[in-house]
Amino acid sequence: MNTKYKDLIEQTFDFPQEEFHTENGNLLFHDIDLIKLVEQYGTPLKFTYLPKISENINRAKNWFNNAIKKQNYNGKYHYAYCTKSSHFKYVLDEALKNDIHIETSSAFDVDIVKSLKLEGKINDDTYVLCNGFKRDKYISKIASLIDEGHKNCITIIDNYEELNLLLNETKSKFKVGIRIASEEEPKFEFYTSRLGIGYKNIISFYESEIQKNPQVELKILHFFINTGIKDNAYYWNELLKCMSVYIKLKRVCPTLNSLNIGGGFPIKNSLAFDYDYTYMIDEIINQIKTACDKAKVDVPDIFTEFGSFTVGESGGAVYEVLYQKKQNDRERWNMINSSFITTLPDSWAINKRFIMLPINKWNKEYERVLLGGLTCDSDDYYNSEQHTNAIYLPVYEKRKPLYIGFFNTGAYQETIGGFGGLQHCLIPHPKHILIDRNNNSKITTKLFKEEQKSEELLSILGYEK
Repeated sequence: MNTKYKDLIEQTFDFPQEEFHTENGNLLFHDIDLIKLVEQYGTPLKFTYLPKISENINRAKNWFNNAIKKQNYNGKYHYAYCTKSSHFKYVLDEALKNDIHIETSSAFDVDIVKSLKLEGKINDDTYVLCNGFKRDKYISKIASLIDEGHKNCITIIDNYEELNLLLNETKSKFKVGIRIASEEEPKFEFYTSRLGIGYKNIISFYESEIQKNPQVELKILHFFINTGIKDNAYYWNELLKCMSVYIKLKRVCPTLNSLNIGGGFPIKNSLAFDYDYTYMIDEIINQIKTACDKAKVDVPDIFTEFGSFTVGESGGAVYEVLYQKKQNDRERWNMINSSFITTLPDSWAINKRFIMLPINKWNKEYERVLLGGLTCDSDDYYNSEQHTNAIYLPVYEKRKPLYIGFFNTGAYQETIGGFGGLQHCLIPHPKHILIDRNNNSKITTKLFKEEQKSEELLSILGYEK
């Protein structure tokens, strides 16, 4: 009878997979022996595997460029990184090795751009797409970037007042885009995105505010769907509506030459994950080309702003199961040595699921469990793993520690969780390490941040000695 945890996974999923396999009962992630990582650094532990960032960027570039070539599409593809997914310098340093561009969403983002320029990581030819709702400080920062000669700084207009705010801040010529306020899926609590300008108002806004102003040049139409790029009728319908606006705008605005389709590529959240990236990109390029050919207008250059897709699959978290609480005849609670609310906030806030696997004991028998965090909050738990509706882990043994890993956690979790700041119930943020490969492809590790100390939290709270 096959009762080992490894048997369960191999019978339930197509396993091993590209990034996961096992040796001697232990899990390897991109050939990294995670139990050795635990032995060296301890737990709880956050890590970032840097090569995955470059890998995903180049995967997307190849998919788009292959589709462009296949369909004789007379336009270029530009990959921009959505910095709000992870602002860390090590992420930007790795991403910018791959000739990409940047999308910003706040005033301090522009300071990051300026820092990267001083280091020579980007230059005036790098596209900086300034998105988000803008007021005084953000506008001022954008204007300073323009005045310093960053010719490819493009402000994406989100509301009617932003253009005048920018005109009041700078006398330099500058480029803009316009964001479409897309209509959301019927199941959403709201009907139209709060971001952007309505489909019906974009042409009139251009003609009244931009067309006759020699200081402003419209370059991009920005289109983004909150639920992401999915192969469903809703997405394709919104893309066609976007193309209708692009064509009408192109006919009155010869400087318009680009379409930004935003982000929204999904990342792997289960061992059963299945998404045909190649098909989706081929079809997007095909739909855009078909619409433009029919209308007899030039096809646009394509921009994307992938955030989670860029950095999400590079991240992971490792915890130790400290204790098992048997609350009744059925429930076994495996208590981890950290908090889900603070270290994986999306699992608590939006019920997001990550790939969860044990680090060791794959050759042991398994049991059904619930996972609990250290805080005294009843919501600090993780109770189901997508596609299986339950969590199964190797049987808990008090004298033989069990370690578990959550994978593809690299997007948003640190910033939403308040990295380096206060944590719920003052549970410290785990230590964070960076994993890379040297010129000989040998794995290297580096401690980025130690586990938070009591003194750091007490200082924030005003309990300084």
